[in-house]
Amino acid sequence: METGGNSLPSGPDGVKRKVLYFYDPEVGNYYYGQGHPMKPHRIRMTHALLAHYGLLQHMQVHKPVPARDRDLCRFHADDYVNFLHNVTPETQQDQLRQLKRFNVGEDCPVFDGLFSFCQTYAGGSIGGAVKLNHGFCDIAINWAGGLHHAKKCEASGFCYVNDIVLAILELLKQHQRVLYVDIDIHHGDGVEEAFYTTDRVMTVSFHKFGDYFPGTGDIRDIGYSKGKYYSLNVPLDDGIDDESYHYLFKPIISKVMEVFRPGAVVLQCGADSLSGDRLGCFNLSIKGHAECVKFMRSFNVPLLLLGGGGYTIRNVARCWCYETGVALGVEVDDKMPQHEYYEYFGPDYNLHVSPSNMENKNSRQLLLEIRNKLLDNLSKLEHAPSVQFQEREPDTELPEADEDQDDGDERWNSDSDMDIDEDRKLIIPSRVKREVIEPETKDPVCSMEVQIETIEQTRGFDTATNET
Repeated sequence: METGGNSLPSGPDGVKRKVLYFYDPEVGNYYYGQGHPMKPHRIRMTHALLAHYGLLQHMQVHKPVPARDRDLCRFHADDYVNFLHNVTPETQQDQLRQLKRFNVGEDCPVFDGLFSFCQTYAGGSIGGAVKLNHGFCDIAINWAGGLHHAKKCEASGFCYVNDIVLAILELLKQHQRVLYVDIDIHHGDGVEEAFYTTDRVMTVSFHKFGDYFPGTGDIRDIGYSKGKYYSLNVPLDDGIDDESYHYLFKPIISKVMEVFRPGAVVLQCGADSLSGDRLGCFNLSIKGHAECVKFMRSFNVPLLLLGGGGYTIRNVARCWCYETGVALGVEVDDKMPQHEYYEYFGPDYNLHVSPSNMENKNSRQLLLEIRNKLLDNLSKLEHAPSVQFQEREPDTELPEADEDQDDGDERWNSDSDMDIDEDRKLIIPSRVKREVIEPETKDPVCSMEVQIETIEQTRGFDTATNET
């Protein structure tokens, strides 16, 4: 199958890809609060597994450059970014009106280091897009990113800044078309809204639909105006297993790749679609979840892998470790190596977990109807919409002096990397709490037209080809 954009070297899927991985040792220190299901600590657990499985040696490891206010404002409203920048747990009681206005409170609490956390995870996603744009890697990974519910001017569903939209806007500087695929159990509403009226970004979301947060993502939501048929929603019911999931995923994505021909792909790998997730109700195995990564990788198109949901944190770490191996083309052992979070993975201490015996409420008839409907929608698209020549914004400048000065081999050595991580624990700023335990929550939605203005600014649509 022909794929658009910057094709990578062709060959069997086992061919190695150049993978670049973003990780900040500080990210595991951020703490949403007692009893909150979102735990950034899972990123540190994932990193520990990558280090002890020896996967860090196979890829470039970069510390993300924090996103600046002006980077965030390419999508988010200035006053919202300013609020996130300035609010603290001590001052929030003086800003009750703004807390309500920006939907910050229960699901999206104010915690110590909130804005730094946003800068870190957004910086990794934007940085990954920049590296892909410059051809420095074939696959970029930022497991701290993927916070797909955040809107232009409000937080939602544990998400404050929509790093995915920011990364896609960066990719659009280099690529005519970008595909976004979301395998989180929740609908990728923030990303779909942002690109609902454009044909340059196609969004495809596989999610639980019904009485479930955020309540959007009906199969009839297909995009609007120029973006009609460029939003695909795959509404699923409880208990979907690997076989049923891929019965939809593979033919739909194959058709999307054939018709849309994206120059780059962003895959949000929310792990709350795994069996046994605290907030989820699907029944995917880790291998079934990772099969989606493997399938997207097989198209040889620049690929940005992001995290997302996932609330049984030991399984999140298992999943993203295994999917990093898939990105690298490295098979990892099921038996887990000893590491500092080893006790989390008892009693069997294996990488893979078996799906449960929960009922699959997705009948074959229902799946067939969904598949046929979406393939029919895709048949109404013109192949690979063209984009006129235009001026575009300059590439985002990410100062990376530290990376250039660092010795590459030393940075990618698993031992030295873990030493850095352990040393950081000793110098944690006292106000940023560390997260260690796990014990539920829901999530809300915003307006749609305003976001698309950002894309039009990026496109510089007034400049005609012949004038150039």
